Amino acid sequence: MGMTMTQKILAAHAGLDKVEAGQLITAKLDLVLANDITGPVSIGEFEKAGFDHVFDKSKIALVMDHFVPNKDIKSAEQCKKCRTFARRFDIDNFYDVGEMGIEHSLLPEKGLVAAGEAVIGADSHTCTYGALGAFSTGVGSTDLTSGMATGSTWFKVPSALKFNLTGELKPNVSGKDVILHIIGMIGVDGALYKSMEFTGPGVTALSMDDRFCICNMAIEAGGKNGIFPVDDKTIEYMKGRVDREYKVYEADEDAEYEAVYEINLSEIRPTVAFPHLPENTKTIDEIKTMDPIEIDQVVIGSCTNGRLSDMKIAADILRGRHVAKGLRVIIIPATQAIYKECIRLGYIDDFIDAGCVVSTPTCGPCLGGYMGILAEGERAVATTNRNFVGRMGHVKSEVYLASPAVAAASAIAGKIAGPDEI
Repeated sequence: MGMTMTQKILAAHAGLDKVEAGQLITAKLDLVLANDITGPVSIGEFEKAGFDHVFDKSKIALVMDHFVPNKDIKSAEQCKKCRTFARRFDIDNFYDVGEMGIEHSLLPEKGLVAAGEAVIGADSHTCTYGALGAFSTGVGSTDLTSGMATGSTWFKVPSALKFNLTGELKPNVSGKDVILHIIGMIGVDGALYKSMEFTGPGVTALSMDDRFCICNMAIEAGGKNGIFPVDDKTIEYMKGRVDREYKVYEADEDAEYEAVYEINLSEIRPTVAFPHLPENTKTIDEIKTMDPIEIDQVVIGSCTNGRLSDMKIAADILRGRHVAKGLRVIIIPATQAIYKECIRLGYIDDFIDAGCVVSTPTCGPCLGGYMGILAEGERAVATTNRNFVGRMGHVKSEVYLASPAVAAASAIAGKIAGPDEI
């Protein structure tokens, strides 16, 4: 029996000719990532263990993105610990105020991840980089410690699910709708510790931003990782960003999958995940038959949907309109480069003229950190990736996950709405 794409990457990094699902391996790493929340824990364990060096200062990334600029004394102390560590070991890829962006948008933008590489991060959404044909997954802060010190870690080789994509997305439908559709179909544990491998002729119809979004939320189905094949779009994205050789892996024709799902992209409708799980999905058509769901806040951004194409979608809908009276709308470009492009293209004017506020890049409201906390009884539509109880604030608040198109339309309507309703 052959190997899946993920298994081939893991075998290569373990120095083995072949691996099988369930096998325990030790694999070399191409990049180790932490942020201002998880980094201090890893650093504390690093110091406790008595390590006096990192395996490669060019293969560690520390991104200050969750509470930066610092929101309080505790977050300031956490960042100070990361800054001190970065100076001590002369970490090449340390990103702080003015240079940082939301980590899972920033690292691909900077060319720090390439096809065929193995990446771990002390953040569950590290699975984003599968869009580039890399194996990437989230780990605990203590596991990350050994990665920083030794450049390797252990894995149990995952089994795989295959998602065969056909067709093309209709207007106002994006990668966010695709992954919400899939999570609604298989559930939040439908891919538990499995590789979600996307393939088929429909892949070529998806933009890189669509693919980043889909892989980002593989973890919301319980996946160990999500991964796309490397095609011309992938190579074009890496061109000018990645300055080193990389290797493209392809699944064997006889690779073993636990299940194969057929997904016709042309049949997917704008989809919203209702509280309090990403699997609790309804299409915009179903929502239209319900009583109006009035909202208090809209957040457009995050490592899921804060890229330039997401900003364009929102700007095109908001342009010349104004958000509903009494509604708060927070726009968060994912990186400084994206922010600059939004200025150059006039999107920032569109947002401000529509009554939105534009934030520095930050994870902020996604995890209930700052820059948009919900009070008791409030509802938000967000392009973020999780809507668990209390995720964005009070335990009696509600978060509805949606695409930038639905989020922007809802901002105008003052209730959950599709772009064709405004």
